[in-house]
Amino acid sequence: MSNDARKILEQVKDGSLTVEDALLRLKTEPFEDIGFAKVDLHRQVRQGMAEVIYGAGKTPSQITGIIDTMKKNGQERILITRLSPESAKSVAEAHAITYKEDARIGYIGTPPAPDGIGTVVVATGGTSDIPVAEEAALTAEFYGNKVTRLYDVGVAGLHRLLSHNEDIMNASVIIAIAGMEGALASVVGGLADCPVIAVPTSVGYGASFGGISALLSMLNSCASGVSVVNIDNGFGAGYLASMINHMEAKS
Repeated sequence: MSNDARKILEQVKDGSLTVEDALLRLKTEPFEDIGFAKVDLHRQVRQGMAEVIYGAGKTPSQITGIIDTMKKNGQERILITRLSPESAKSVAEAHAITYKEDARIGYIGTPPAPDGIGTVVVATGGTSDIPVAEEAALTAEFYGNKVTRLYDVGVAGLHRLLSHNEDIMNASVIIAIAGMEGALASVVGGLADCPVIAVPTSVGYGASFGGISALLSMLNSCASGVSVVNIDNGFGAGYLASMINHMEAKS
């Protein structure tokens, strides 16, 4: 159950919210059709995290229209991924937006203070993987996670990774991001006692096939506890890491 829905039920239980008011909050329209998009207004109630805007392929006016709808329905924090600098500039004319060009991420509102069970470590094989890593790290921070960045710690110089052994051992989730042959995920998976989310990147020469080589290597990892998201999908990794870092026991 999402945190928002649980809070509503707890408020009814302790008498701080009437049944009628709770019904009103839960019975809002599940989505709003604005012609070019059907904005999901119930996602936070269902999943604990509101809908995210995927910016690629959308015009600035479409992005602005979706933001207008979200804000009108009470969504104060909004995340936009794969947002181009040009679109970000146009959106900024209508809404106060923080834009991180290296990660192509924009967001409205202030990320919350970290409230996860531990730390999310984001590690990259090389400097060229940092744009994907920043998408993952900023996504995790947007959802209330403490993030430690370990950049350029790939297997070509393994001592660089081992110098951060304490960070690896103390992490609650690790996102391992690498292109080329994607070996970083297996190495991290063999060191850590927490879930490892592997992100193959499209970094590499011709035989890396735009990240497919790294993807297949990560899928074939012999290290236990390694899962894999799609090529260059830093957002998906950061989102999943946040879910893991906010898990609670269900009775």
